Amino acid sequence: MRSPLRIDVSVRSDVGRVRKNNEDSYRVVPQLNLFVLSDGIGGEAHGEIASAIAVETVVAHCLEGEIDPSAPLLGEMRRGPSSKTNRLASAVYLANRKIREWADSNPAHRGMGATILAARIDGHRLSLVHVGDSRAYLLRAGVLEQLTSDHSLVAELARQGSIIDEADFSETQSVLSRALGAEEEVEVDADEHTVLEGDVLLLCSDGLTRMVRDAEITHTLLTQREPADRLVALANQYGGADNITVVLVRVGCDSGGLVARLCRWAARSPDATPLGGS
Repeated sequence: MRSPLRIDVSVRSDVGRVRKNNEDSYRVVPQLNLFVLSDGIGGEAHGEIASAIAVETVVAHCLEGEIDPSAPLLGEMRRGPSSKTNRLASAVYLANRKIREWADSNPAHRGMGATILAARIDGHRLSLVHVGDSRAYLLRAGVLEQLTSDHSLVAELARQGSIIDEADFSETQSVLSRALGAEEEVEVDADEHTVLEGDVLLLCSDGLTRMVRDAEITHTLLTQREPADRLVALANQYGGADNITVVLVRVGCDSGGLVARLCRWAARSPDATPLGGS
């Protein structure tokens, strides 16, 4: 039997250098190993309200399910995934409904919406659900893997094999093909992964990934003692065009383990400095 994993979490959220307010919301629920992040959409339509509704709804629905596993689920029951993954997906359906209801009852807030990214670790199982372009990455043995697929116009065009020039990319990178609050029904991506000792899970809003390349994210995670702080600083250094939220989850990296020793060695190495700007 595998021993229980220890979970260490660090979170940073920043308004960036362009926006006047932070429309990102997040929650960490240690007793559930639940991590939720939402990026609000709408500007004057108050995207920060949409993201707060999304996060609080997901957390409340999961806590309810923990107290009463028979509490009803929304959406289609997925036969492969676990009950906890189905509960997460149900929470996202409910969040979409609540954002729609709020906007309908508050005309000034019509047009608001949000992305949602929620992860829950149960033993060695990672449940992951998302809508939008907030991303989840897994760093394992020095390799960074993106676990989510962006629901954006740029990503859809790329998946179709369309060629996007730099001008098109700058104009369409923030256009979402899916978001909470956009329609009465929402399609939710739900997946499960295995987590191992030494893994690092990164959840982030697009304020990070629009500014910092994956290679530099990897380097930062491997070499920095406070990588969440450094990632936010890098996003701001490269323009800070959007709000930036980073949730870092380190899995079972005990002080005597091989991964921990490698991390300490990398941090002491004279060559272990963050990459410069592109």
